[in-house]
Order: sequence, then C-alpha cells, then structure tokens
Amino acid sequence: MKLDRNSYGTIALVYLVCGALIFILFRFCCLWVAIPASAVLLWVCGWQTAFHLVPRRRKEGSDKLVSAVSDGRVVIVDKAYEKEFLKRDCIMVSIYMDFWDVHANFWPLTGTVSYTMYHPGEHFLAFKPKASEENEHTCTAIRTADGKEVFFKQLAGGFARRIVCYAKEGMKVEAGEQCGIIKFGSRIDIFLPEDAEVLVKVGDVVRACETVIARL
Repeated sequence: MKLDRNSYGTIALVYLVCGALIFILFRFCCLWVAIPASAVLLWVCGWQTAFHLVPRRRKEGSDKLVSAVSDGRVVIVDKAYEKEFLKRDCIMVSIYMDFWDVHANFWPLTGTVSYTMYHPGEHFLAFKPKASEENEHTCTAIRTADGKEVFFKQLAGGFARRIVCYAKEGMKVEAGEQCGIIKFGSRIDIFLPEDAEVLVKVGDVVRACETVIARL
C-alpha cells in the first residue's frame, strides 16, 4: 500500500492538530482525562492514515470489462439519460461509500480519457437522488479502442469537502490504476452503454478494481 499523493498535507494537518491537542491535554488536564482522550486522538491519526491509503488490488477490468471505481455498496441500478457529455440513454450504476470504505478511486476501464470536467456545488447527503446533479462533482469519460464510452461522476457527500481527479483529456488509462480520491463519505455514478451487461444489483457490496460491474 501507499499513501495517495495528494493527501500528505491533509495527513500532516491531522497529525499536527492531534499532537497539539494531546500536548494541551497533558499540560492542563488530569491524567484520567488526558490518557483516554489522547488514545482517541491517536486512533483518529491511525484512521486518517488508513483512509488515505491506496490499496493494491487485483485488476479485473479491461477494455471490455468495467470494474468498480470505488469500494462501497450499490444503491442504484437504473436507466438514466446522461445529458452532460454522452447525451444519450444509459444504464446508471451508483456506488455509495461510507466513512469506513477506502476512498481512493480507480479507472474502471482501459482506454483514453475523452472528457473531464469539475463542477462546484452543494453537499447534500450522497445517497439522495438530487446529489447527482447538485453536489460538487467531477465528471470523466473513457473511450475504448473500439469506440465504447463509459462516463462516471465522483460526487461529494454531506461531509466530503475535497474531490481529487487525475484525469486529463487524451490521457491513456488502464483499468485498476488510481484515478483520484474523494475525502469522506461520497458516491460514484457510472453511466454504461444501454447494451452493457450489468453484473451487479442494488445492495451488492463491491471492491474497487476487483468487482466487475458490467461487460461491454
């Protein structure tokens, strides 16, 4: 495992704040308060380090197999019109991440980035339907060698305040390599061609890179 390259500053800030609070606790509080409170703060440091790790995973995706962009639970599998870039009917698969899921995101498909755009917005709870349109999000499309395109959104949630996407138009990408990270609870919407064979259903728990969600 390695740390997300965009998260060193975040982790350093968490350690700095927790260290300062521990110093204050031992300087001004009695031990029966300082010790358990410091243990909680040390746990927060460990949790935040784990949260920003980029795990090594089997890469099950390809230019024909679409793998999960993130860990989490499938909350939507339904037909939807993608109006920003593809401008056609698709099958949308939404994956919700909670606090305890790995929040690093990974390319779902091998191909070329054909579109990417960041949208500022609100921070509604990520599992609400209106979050897909109104929350802060980044959109990316990948085109395979045979012209198939998959479009996905990294959506901020009620507590997420930072979306990182490493996409650039024209970039060659490989399924299972890291494409970014969303910091705290959030959601991924994946728009698949109508003729894709969807291999997951609502309620399924998926793992980034390893769970194949559709066959093109």
